Amino acid sequence: MRSPGCRRCPGDRNSWPSSRCDGVASRSAVAYRDAVDLRFSPAQDAFRTEVRDWLTTHSPSTESPAAGRALVDFQRAWQADLASVALVAVHWPRDFGGRGLGWTESFIVQEEIALAHAPEIVNRVAVNLVGPTLLEHGTSEQRERYLHRIVTAEDLWCQLFSEPEAGSDLGAMQTRATRVAGGWRVTGQKVWASNAQYSRYGVLLARTGESERGRPPIGYFLLDMDQPGIDVRPLRQMTGESEFNEVFLDGAFVSDESVVGDPGNGWAVMRTTLGYERSTSPRQLIVHSVLLETLLDEARQRTTDAITRQQLARAYSELWIYRLHLYRVLSALDAGRPPGATSSLVKLFWSEMAQRMHETSLRMLGPAATIEGGRRQRDYLYYRACTIFAGTSEIQRNTLGEQVLGLPREPRAKVVP
Repeated sequence: MRSPGCRRCPGDRNSWPSSRCDGVASRSAVAYRDAVDLRFSPAQDAFRTEVRDWLTTHSPSTESPAAGRALVDFQRAWQADLASVALVAVHWPRDFGGRGLGWTESFIVQEEIALAHAPEIVNRVAVNLVGPTLLEHGTSEQRERYLHRIVTAEDLWCQLFSEPEAGSDLGAMQTRATRVAGGWRVTGQKVWASNAQYSRYGVLLARTGESERGRPPIGYFLLDMDQPGIDVRPLRQMTGESEFNEVFLDGAFVSDESVVGDPGNGWAVMRTTLGYERSTSPRQLIVHSVLLETLLDEARQRTTDAITRQQLARAYSELWIYRLHLYRVLSALDAGRPPGATSSLVKLFWSEMAQRMHETSLRMLGPAATIEGGRRQRDYLYYRACTIFAGTSEIQRNTLGEQVLGLPREPRAKVVP
């Protein structure tokens, strides 16, 4: 069964060849499929049908706003609708608004939402990163307090990791948390915080002490954004939007009950969050599969250019490879294995693939790419940043080289004392 609405894009698990296929390539594909379970089960197929049927009758009939507060409010209402039938976080336990299913079922939901051209949920950071991190490292009180309101979008969240001088190298962060009665006072600056201007809470990294033989001790904090001592300033992007923000912290308070894990060992909690951030990006697969379908239709009408044909063939092949990477990660997550360093492979691959596809998109249309509300231009400009956010391509290559291939470590500059 191929993915609906996307006739020639890489199909789902059940489109893989049978064991009777001839040829080395087919035999290799079958071996890979069998090794990582590349077929949906009958129960998963039935679940997909349930999701698709619900979306057919409940997807918003109006087009979502382009950006800003109006878009956030629109997505928030849509997420509340999904939460009413437990389709926001199906991979979470039932006690916290999920269905107790796996990451593969979560992928199915996101795939069907994208193929139905329905909006994304508004609380992606919280659902895909914060929630799984709290389920793994948080206390029972933290789960009870935060998880339900994440699912319903009553509380929106942002991520406060990067700093002006500490993006990929988080060991150089200078934001500090100082011990006070009942908790911590945090002072410093964060940047590139998506939707921080709309967020009720943020997951925050801050130094909790001085460096000893390398990295400084850090804490992983759940920060209440609605308090004195926090100044959020939107940053205007080259797309004209202001999704990202810089956040200034001047003595903002975090209670002891809002620390995740040990206050000096936030590195372990952070690695869990980053592993999920880099490995769970199924919507990008569908978005770019649909883009490829559009480009193929346009190419048949507009061009016989050999370079364009080569670029489209590469995009088709890369989308298949990306799907395989995702299935491998989903299989590991469903088996209870954390994504680990191999999550860097997914992030590295999809981000560089996306940039090439949007370059091809503009190149094919030429001046015509400036019409249709500038959508092609906007997407091209937006995806220029995807090899930077969630860890640069250079950092992903270092991680893969050192932690997967066992190569010598890249020389590091001395971290801030």
